[in-house]
Amino acid sequence: MAVREYRFLGSISAVLLAVLVGFAGSPVAAQCPDDEEFTTDFRLEDCKFKSRGMNPYFILDPGFQLVLEGEEDDEEILLQITVLNETQVIDLTASGLGKIKTRVVEEREWVDGELEEVSRNFFGRCEQTNAIYYFGEDVEPEEGSWRAGVNGAMPGLIMPGTFLLGSKYFQEIAIEDEAFDRGENTEMDVEVSVPAGDFSGCVEVVDTNPAELVCDVEEGDAKVYCPGIGLVIDEEAQLVWYGYVDVDDEDEDDQGED
Repeated sequence: MAVREYRFLGSISAVLLAVLVGFAGSPVAAQCPDDEEFTTDFRLEDCKFKSRGMNPYFILDPGFQLVLEGEEDDEEILLQITVLNETQVIDLTASGLGKIKTRVVEEREWVDGELEEVSRNFFGRCEQTNAIYYFGEDVEPEEGSWRAGVNGAMPGLIMPGTFLLGSKYFQEIAIEDEAFDRGENTEMDVEVSVPAGDFSGCVEVVDTNPAELVCDVEEGDAKVYCPGIGLVIDEEAQLVWYGYVDVDDEDEDDQGED
């Protein structure tokens, strides 16, 4: 079964569910009984996208970096997230959205001192709502890579501009690439203490993953985001440092304008 480009943005939810059901019994098949409770229609056609800036819980300023550390299954985890001075153009012309210039955010993960994974994630900020959308990622090793506009994939919501408790939304909509994580806003006004400091006014988002049949929030990955910083807790990993670092000049090949 081929997945086609989504032509009508308002019908993405129906298309997503139809594709999930259509793949039943295949290696790509994965769905949760509550999938239709999670939003996939974000009215992207109303947005003018920016590759810089921030909303209260997600920063896209080049040079901003987060470092988290923790222990999982007796292994030391180090996570480094850096907003690069680099952009990536995502072609959504077939879906009526044109070409969108997104910000590249690099994520490096070490396990017991060994570099385990490097991913380049593509994000854009809707100027009208201040929501941050997720347009895909390139991953090394390659498993997990996806890009909006390819194989029928569409952008997902990574952080709303206004945090509404109980909101449910797809963070990735890339069925053929088995990337369709979901987010649920589970707590707000959270206070946390981590090695990098004490923070208040934070929010919790729990990620679930139909591709892995992780459907319940009790089994999902809990992440805490704090105002003006972003991610401070990712499961067992906690923020140990945040600030700005030097990043390379933007590539001359970058296309598009904010």
